[in-house]
Amino acid sequence: MSSNSTADNLCAPDDTLCIIREHQQAVIIVPTLLLFATLVTLLALFLLRYCPERKQTRVTAPQRYNSSSHRYTQRNGHRRHLQGIDAPPGLNALEHEELPMSIQQVQQNVRPTLAALPQMSTERQHGAFSQVTTLPLPFSIKPDDTVTLYRARMDNKDVILRVLKETATSSEKQHFLGFASFVSGLGPHPFIPALLGVVSVQSPLMMVVEELQHRDLLGFLWRCRQDNSGLESSCNMTEKRIFTMAGQVASALEYLHSQSCIHGNVGARSVLVGGDLTAKLWGFGSTYRKRTPGEVEDMELRKWQAPEVLARRGISRSSDVWSFGMLLYEMVTLGDPPFAELTPTELLQYLQRGNHLSRPTTCSNSLYAIIRSCCHWNPQQRLSMSDLIRKLQAGEKSANGRTVLRVSEPLHIERYLREAGYGEAYNYAVL
Repeated sequence: MSSNSTADNLCAPDDTLCIIREHQQAVIIVPTLLLFATLVTLLALFLLRYCPERKQTRVTAPQRYNSSSHRYTQRNGHRRHLQGIDAPPGLNALEHEELPMSIQQVQQNVRPTLAALPQMSTERQHGAFSQVTTLPLPFSIKPDDTVTLYRARMDNKDVILRVLKETATSSEKQHFLGFASFVSGLGPHPFIPALLGVVSVQSPLMMVVEELQHRDLLGFLWRCRQDNSGLESSCNMTEKRIFTMAGQVASALEYLHSQSCIHGNVGARSVLVGGDLTAKLWGFGSTYRKRTPGEVEDMELRKWQAPEVLARRGISRSSDVWSFGMLLYEMVTLGDPPFAELTPTELLQYLQRGNHLSRPTTCSNSLYAIIRSCCHWNPQQRLSMSDLIRKLQAGEKSANGRTVLRVSEPLHIERYLREAGYGEAYNYAVL
């Protein structure tokens, strides 16, 4: 009221221009400032709401294809020029399976975690792969039609390219990358094949794994069985060599258990042999499925499974110890399947009656004692991994390193497949 009185005192009642000039601060300037402040506030809110989201989209979009290396994403144009990705003319896609492997259906909702992949560089230079050749089959098996294998050279090293087919579904791609992430997450170990890289930016997806010259141990044992002349020194399997190679596999298995992983598929088919006869544990498909929500679980080859697994009462580290005993049996018999006289459906009842593996004629008492210690019916009575490694190391020191194991009986693939129970469960593992 004092303002109005002041204006009335200064201006005549009929002087409208004077009255407006006196009231312009309250009538014009203040509303204008309030309007301007409102517009500035709305603009700031708009920028905060939308601009960071657009920036984030630009950063994360390439990571959906390859979260392991943004540098590779920036250079993904080179991917199409890599040699060896596309099969050379005449390459038979059905001839690339090297090891027996489990065929599993993959759930659509699997979402692999690729957090482990940044531990290694997956970037590959132009022309990184050369001298690509097909892998020979040790025997005819049901192939995994989602993955093909190639032998190649990379950085002056022999490698295996595990390539996902171009027509793979989204779930197959998720499974492939999830398995690569799992193997990468295991970390390096001297008796686990090295994962050298992953191509995940552009189809076809690919894993690069070191090649081991003699491939799977099962095929290697069969070649030793057939080489009765002893001319090939690498096939001179002695008991001492069995202890050495078994100790290497046990070391890898103990490391796997320390990573809270159960292998679930231990056998000669899941061990790879290098040119210097170093044995490395592989066949991690079963391990990955057991750790991945949504994966379909399946019974592995029953002749190698512990009684509690056959009875579906659960699996544990001691179940791997039982399977390790079967591996020792394979090695000392140069590739015979365990319990050859039984069908897989008869095995559990046979074991419930207190029966066990018979001692092969080529097996010493000390090695057979370890096999029996691995294969107790009660899981608590089986050897721990640390005790098993100690016994293998002690056996290696005293084992016969001169007498070469010989098996006179010829190998018949059809009979082996029947005795091993391959007709009961398709279990084809691993590269």
